[in-house]
Amino acid sequence: MKRLYLNFGAALGIALAFAIPAPSQTNQVPTKGATILGTVTDVNGGTIPNAAVVLKEVDSSDPRTIVTNENGLFEFHDVKPGIPYQISISAKGFADWASPSITLSPDQFKIVTGIQLRIATEATTVDVHYDPIEVATEQLKAEEKQRVFGIIPNFYVSYERDPAPLTARMKFKLALKVSTDPVTAAGILLVASARQAGNSLNYGQGWGAYGKRVGATAADGFSDIIIGGAILPSLLHQDPRYFYQGTGTTSSRIRHAMFSPFISKGDNGEWQPNYSSLGGDLASSALANLYYPRSNRGVGLVFGNFAIGTAERIGAALAQEFLVGKFTRRGGHMK
Repeated sequence: MKRLYLNFGAALGIALAFAIPAPSQTNQVPTKGATILGTVTDVNGGTIPNAAVVLKEVDSSDPRTIVTNENGLFEFHDVKPGIPYQISISAKGFADWASPSITLSPDQFKIVTGIQLRIATEATTVDVHYDPIEVATEQLKAEEKQRVFGIIPNFYVSYERDPAPLTARMKFKLALKVSTDPVTAAGILLVASARQAGNSLNYGQGWGAYGKRVGATAADGFSDIIIGGAILPSLLHQDPRYFYQGTGTTSSRIRHAMFSPFISKGDNGEWQPNYSSLGGDLASSALANLYYPRSNRGVGLVFGNFAIGTAERIGAALAQEFLVGKFTRRGGHMK
């Protein structure tokens, strides 16, 4: 009986020994991680040191970061196989670079090729700000240099295709510049001499009469320029300049010139009746009654001078359109 029990125990022990696997069968041998390395260069093949290289699992937010050595080399060890990774590289002065997805096999030694960083493209933002006052200031500076044959003032003509409107201050500045120009003064003396020779205005003859004619001629021109070229244009928001057409048919340019005393451009850019020019001529003619000889005063004088002034403007505009424009010097260059 005792022998039977021992035999049973021995048999059970042998069975258990075959049923339980050996330790070497239950524990697998751990696999080694893979390795990723590469060299960061520019498009010309030069290596880039101190570039930041980030290795990140595609579906993870736990990246590994290293910096390239002086030869542009980087190397990651113990990279998990079977997991998709992506490498991204950044360096100062260069555009970022990113690899496609990389999945490694166990113990794989992966060399990433084609890592070339391009020079970063700077995004330049140009803020274009249109300031009509600045534009008008620059255009006025050019107009103040305009002289026919480099001598005769031609300040009240705009050759710009899209001129900016003048401010009230600019209108007065332009009027005063024309009034005080030495050539204007010479023109006053010349006109006064012609009046003296023709005995126009009943001042008589002699130097005293000539002085009175000089004063009357200067007052005529100054009042016309200030009222018609500055005061009324500022109050009515109209531009006192003549706008040179220069192109188109001859008939269209003639119409443009002949209608200029009657039609002006407003500060809003729209064409409108030229109240400033017409009003300036009328006001200047009316003021002449204050200093002309008594025999030369009256309603006839006012409208006569107004008609003469208007005719002179038409003639000047036609000359501008077909003659003067070609011989006007602008900042040292002939138009």
